Amino acid sequence: MIMAEAGVFMLRIAKRMNELSFGKLMEVYEEGNLENGRDLWPEEPQWRQIALAEQEFYAYLQQVFFKTEGAVYLIWEEGGRYYSALRLEPYRDGLLLEALETMPEHRKKGYAVSLVNAAAAYAGTRIYSHVSKKNIPSLRTHEKCGFQKILDYAVYADGSVNDRCYTLVRE
Repeated sequence: MIMAEAGVFMLRIAKRMNELSFGKLMEVYEEGNLENGRDLWPEEPQWRQIALAEQEFYAYLQQVFFKTEGAVYLIWEEGGRYYSALRLEPYRDGLLLEALETMPEHRKKGYAVSLVNAAAAYAGTRIYSHVSKKNIPSLRTHEKCGFQKILDYAVYADGSVNDRCYTLVRE
């Protein structure tokens, strides 16, 4: 793990599961886990939907993400609290930025832009991102960080295509 000061915030770089706090990370992704839980397990009560989404997230990180050579989680934290997070993993001729999220009460304060720019400095290479066409705040954040739209669809590492997303790139 490497930590570098950025104002009062620290950039946490985790290359292994034990280099981050999963509980604190789930606070950042609480809104997304609730949405995923509703979509994937609509018959379950809300508390169970969230628990199942968190279990699936944990399994993905442990069994897939952190086993991928070059995969890294970047997190803005202050005083031990996580504010914003994203994942980077190898993709094509660069890295793929995924799961960019900021805690809802801390949005529109520049944390995501600062984190993406720190990720770009850390990466030192081309960065791709797949963003939902409906996610206007994320599209604006990516634009502020120098990303440009290159495709009207996303092509994932497994070859599947999603026409509800754009592919963006930052050179």
